[in-house]
Amino acid sequence: MDEGKISRTLEEMDKKLDRVITAVVSRGEKLDTPASRDDLGQFRGKVMDALDKRMVVLQRLDQERVFTVEWIRRIGKDVERIKVHLKLA
Repeated sequence: MDEGKISRTLEEMDKKLDRVITAVVSRGEKLDTPASRDDLGQFRGKVMDALDKRMVVLQRLDQERVFTVEWIRRIGKDVERIKVHLKLA
């Protein structure tokens, strides 16, 4: 292999390595930076929105459960009346 070509390849690799090191260091600095009030506020807002959506689902399920239980009671009473009428009870 030509020495000039090897030298150029090593220089290119050295530049790429410098860019990688710079990127890693900058990301590390970002991780060391504490979250600002705005960041925490945005995060809190997202969490609260997600919890609100889940609460709506839970409320609907709870209402559906109440109505289903009442519907089963009414059907049970109807079945008992039908049994008495048919003299099965």
